Amino acid sequence: MSKQHFDVLIVGAGVSGIGMACHLTRNCPGKSYAILERRTSLGGTWDLFRYPGIRSDSDMFTFGYNFRPWTGGKVLADGASIKNYVKETAEEYGVDKHIRYGMKVVSANWSSADKAWQVVAEDEASGKQQQFSASFMVGCTGYYNYDAGYKPDFAGEKDFKGQIIHPQQWPEGLDYAGKRVVVIGSGATAITLVPTMTDKAAHVTMLQRSPTYLMPLPSTDLVSVGMQKVLPSKLAYRLTRARNISIARLLYERSRKSPKAMRRLFLSVVRRQLGGKADMKHFSPDYNPWDQRLCVVKDGDLFHAIKAGKASIVTDQIERFTKDGLQLKSGEKLEADIVITATGLDIQMLGGLTATVDSQPVKVKEKVIYKNVLIEGVPNAGMIFGYTNISWTLKADIAAEYLCRLINHMDKYGHKVCIPRDTENSATEDTMLGGLDSGYIRRANDRLPRQGSHGPWKASQNYLEDVKILRFDPIEDGYLEFDGKRSILKSSKAVGKLKPLRSALFGA
Repeated sequence: MSKQHFDVLIVGAGVSGIGMACHLTRNCPGKSYAILERRTSLGGTWDLFRYPGIRSDSDMFTFGYNFRPWTGGKVLADGASIKNYVKETAEEYGVDKHIRYGMKVVSANWSSADKAWQVVAEDEASGKQQQFSASFMVGCTGYYNYDAGYKPDFAGEKDFKGQIIHPQQWPEGLDYAGKRVVVIGSGATAITLVPTMTDKAAHVTMLQRSPTYLMPLPSTDLVSVGMQKVLPSKLAYRLTRARNISIARLLYERSRKSPKAMRRLFLSVVRRQLGGKADMKHFSPDYNPWDQRLCVVKDGDLFHAIKAGKASIVTDQIERFTKDGLQLKSGEKLEADIVITATGLDIQMLGGLTATVDSQPVKVKEKVIYKNVLIEGVPNAGMIFGYTNISWTLKADIAAEYLCRLINHMDKYGHKVCIPRDTENSATEDTMLGGLDSGYIRRANDRLPRQGSHGPWKASQNYLEDVKILRFDPIEDGYLEFDGKRSILKSSKAVGKLKPLRSALFGA
């Protein structure tokens, strides 16, 4: 079995993987690289999910890459448009030629003797294995299992005569015209599916265990459209990004500092949208804003569907499935022809690959995350992990920039190996996603890296702070070990505050 060597090996050709490759092309033009992608097409999430109405739940002016403007007035774009944007970006920077499709990464072992990662990938079409080696490896696989979503086992499922569908395995050509549909869940997927399916379904019911905070958002940004008509596209993009980043940060920070006031604000908006046509108990969560993700409602379509009588919301728990629907614990019955289990994701790190260092397993749950990009004790390996409270790509961009800075720094000083070392035992019980209390995060507590109590080990969900840390702070900060020697702690006083703030809002 022949072995192919690259300077950088990227695992995953979704938004993060394509972004990482583009940043490499821009910032490390002399580096050889390849992208190993299990699927037969790029796009990741936006290639996998095919359910009706699939769209972004972040505004596209901050979800788009910082180096390539998202054009058009759409704030919340459909899945096909997002995939096309990623595809065009890959083509523009020539990274599409570096993708190896159909390759499932089975194992990755760091060899100290070779100072390289030895990677085994399987061609899923032929079953044959291929070997790769790389000086640096970057995981861009997202954080969930692409093979299957999370679905509880419900009593009596076999008795049900209709169809049970998980959005992650949406059947092509599903005919739901005139059908009674029940969508189990209250997250972004359910919020998208319910109003979209009312176009053909007889009625759609959203069955939730507990409510979620909702916020209507126009699908078209008229201010941005106006700016695009009179300003250069790049400037209009940066101004819109700056405004949207500021608004998102304000909402999140105010929710943390004044949860009661923000709760009143969010619920008052929903109350006005509903116009008295639904009971507010179905829209009043029992937790504070941003303890879990805020769900956006495109053009208020969910509220319009409820007011029109095409959709309804039930807050209850399932006792069991029956032959023609669901028996709830309250005693109520829901009749259904199709039940959609929008019950969440199954978190999986690094696409499920087995990682080892000198043949010793890397137990991710026992590791601390460094700047949310590197893993303590693991050599020459990065991980692109976006934000959960604002647009994923905001963090993916600056994380990729940091890795390029690190690689260039190693080249400049002739370093071959870089390892983050937590010599202060800073690990806490909080995972790298400790800021959210969503069910899918709680279920993955044993699969996520820990965050530390201070310094670069403490995970941040603050974009402005992360821009300073990842884009401007010195590479050698006293926590990284290069070729077996601890790096020197360098002062970052010269950075100041204005430059990182301007950079965060308006781009590099």
